[in-house]
Amino acid sequence: MTRPTRVVIVDDHPLVAEGIEAILESYDDIEVAATLSGGQEVIDRLEALAPDVILMDLNMPGLNGLSATEMILERRPETRILVLSMHDTPEYISNALGHGAMGYVLKDVPTDEIKRAIDAVMSGERYLCTGAEGALRPVMSGGREQLTNREQTVLLQLAQGRSNKEVAQVLDISVRTVETHRKNIKRKLGISSTAGLTRYALEHGMLQGTGVNV
Repeated sequence: MTRPTRVVIVDDHPLVAEGIEAILESYDDIEVAATLSGGQEVIDRLEALAPDVILMDLNMPGLNGLSATEMILERRPETRILVLSMHDTPEYISNALGHGAMGYVLKDVPTDEIKRAIDAVMSGERYLCTGAEGALRPVMSGGREQLTNREQTVLLQLAQGRSNKEVAQVLDISVRTVETHRKNIKRKLGISSTAGLTRYALEHGMLQGTGVNV
């Protein structure tokens, strides 16, 4: 008999978190390991909780959901992050996916869709609810070639002023790989300078909470 999927809920709104917990506990193949109120709390308890899936809110006081997602995946890359948010703008959705989230579900979805999303990411698939997919579609078909998740991660690092060598160390990849990503990012975005990359990242909300300014 396979063990249940261990889920951790991270949301600073108690009613939302408790409602999701009540829904998930009705399934025999899901175990809610914890319901937490912030990003730092899940980082502090990550190893002890050993979650398979984390349902992550984005806007929380202290450590926000994007930063927490990045830190979680650095420490425990096998954990699947499923963003559960009220925000349906392309910037929020693409930013979450670029930080490594495997799925994005809006908080107003039918309750059984959260279960479907968990099953999908546990199978290694990316999951976007209908609203999130619809919000991204105009961006994806806008004529400009889209950045991959890895390219978005490299762009975020470069936009924070890190050199190719520093990005390689942070992401545990070769400098040559970073250089290739950098070249592809500039080509896809039609941007020739690092300052331009930083402005692009700022304009698209990628540097929220990092303190970077231009």
